[in-house]
Amino acid sequence: MEYNKLVAVTGLGGLFELISSKADGGLVRSLEDKSTKFVSNRVHTFSHIESIEVYTTGDNVNLSEVFLAMKNSSEALPDAGNVSDIKNYFGKVFPTMDFERVYGSDMKKMIKWFEIISKNNIDIKLSESAGEENQEPIAEKKTVASTAQAAPKAVKNAPAKKVNAPRKMA
Repeated sequence: MEYNKLVAVTGLGGLFELISSKADGGLVRSLEDKSTKFVSNRVHTFSHIESIEVYTTGDNVNLSEVFLAMKNSSEALPDAGNVSDIKNYFGKVFPTMDFERVYGSDMKKMIKWFEIISKNNIDIKLSESAGEENQEPIAEKKTVASTAQAAPKAVKNAPAKKVNAPRKMA
């Protein structure tokens, strides 16, 4: 399994391997229980792990850099339930992290994701095609309503809206 195939799915805990994708969703396999399922774009949003950035006091860094710092650290992983222990841990392992913009819940996610990646023996490295322009900060919260992929749910007995055809300019 490769690091560049890992995705996080909104509304579903843990990490997933993206097996295949379609226009209306994707087929994913859980790294925790190895179950496979189809996940719809209408309900969920996919975030490739290699495209996530973390806020620091300087330039933002890719999540893989934080994972590598965690891997190379001699510090023991803290309990994911204690936010103050997690902040102290990241203060020692990655001291340039901007603790005012990276939420405690995001740090918990990083701990859990790192445990999953380590348990599955996945090599943490970016693919050559992972560019800076495709990266998004981890602290940025996305909602289904804010994504271009979200579609309104059908309402029973709702009248159909008339759509005007675009006009041609002369």
